[in-house]
Amino acid sequence: MTTELELSLQRRHAVTRTAVVGGVINLILSIVKVVAGVFGHSQALVADGIHSLSDLMSDLLVLVAGRRASQGPDRDHPYGHARYETVATLVLGLLLTAVAVGIAWDAIHRLFDPAELLQPEPLTLVAALASVGVKEWLYWWTLGYAKRVKSDLLRANAWHHRTDAISSVVVLIGIAGTMAGLVYLDAIAAIVVAVMIAKIGWELGWEAINELVDTGLETDRLAAVAETIRSVGGVRDIHMLRTRRYAGQVSVDVHVLVDPLVSVSEGHMISLLVEHRLKREIDEITDVTVHIDPEDDDRFPPAVGLPLRAEALARLASLWSEIPEATERERVVLHYLRGRIDVDVHFPLAACRRKGADAAQLRDRLVAALQADVVFRDLRVFFG
Repeated sequence: MTTELELSLQRRHAVTRTAVVGGVINLILSIVKVVAGVFGHSQALVADGIHSLSDLMSDLLVLVAGRRASQGPDRDHPYGHARYETVATLVLGLLLTAVAVGIAWDAIHRLFDPAELLQPEPLTLVAALASVGVKEWLYWWTLGYAKRVKSDLLRANAWHHRTDAISSVVVLIGIAGTMAGLVYLDAIAAIVVAVMIAKIGWELGWEAINELVDTGLETDRLAAVAETIRSVGGVRDIHMLRTRRYAGQVSVDVHVLVDPLVSVSEGHMISLLVEHRLKREIDEITDVTVHIDPEDDDRFPPAVGLPLRAEALARLASLWSEIPEATERERVVLHYLRGRIDVDVHFPLAACRRKGADAAQLRDRLVAALQADVVFRDLRVFFG
């Protein structure tokens, strides 16, 4: 099982590599398309070259945000820096939307003013075709890294590469159509693709916004989380199950109901098993907080306001001051249940073997004395 630290290091490496490679390729493509567009008389190819420059900007954004997001917790960010990746994803979504608006605006302008259309040369057709091939390869290459390290930021950047490939397809169709005499084909196709790009930008931005406002898992995924928790031995039930997303990861906190008389260490072990099983069986879960409950908070009032151990022992000592045998108690265990305190008292075995000793009588006298204090509910006596 990949640890959270290993996944963070893998994500940082993937972000750095894809950003550097993508940046270099986008820079080369931008220069090639702008130069080919200028000398080949294609306004669409020049615009596509400028579009590739926006990809270069996104690569730089990915590089900076990815490095920041991979940093561990510190004093000012006790939960880590993963939300930087979410913010960067939102910015990329907005950038895609802005690019879509720019493409649509230019296409509409050309559609109503065909005189501005130039007559492209074959050189521009070759440049547009090469751009489509290179950008589609970049999409699949970056998407592979995104799936491997579970990064929404890399997935967003992969789609940015594909939108550039799609825009190059539009340019390719527009150039070919214009060369064939269909002067309006480029503008119409550009508007259609602009809508597609805007849809992708909206979806990425909306997902990022949902993460920033702590939207939880979908119903079916939440049911899988609950089923996984209930499969752990010692878990009787769960409630107050909450999840939230951040940078492709999920944080879970849950109240787990266990037997009210288990030891603290056993309850702790159950919580560790819940945490480990969730991280092992549900990939996106990286952080789990488990609260162990001895009873259902929804059915019984919380034991708030009851005396803690020191005060409770002092009250017991006062209540049992008239019972000499009570001074021989070796250990007292307190159970805070149903708004009151149940008491387990342990005596040495010799205490019930003395001449005239009666364990049942002793318990009855201890219970009778407890009636004077309403915070105590039940008593169990043990010898051994």
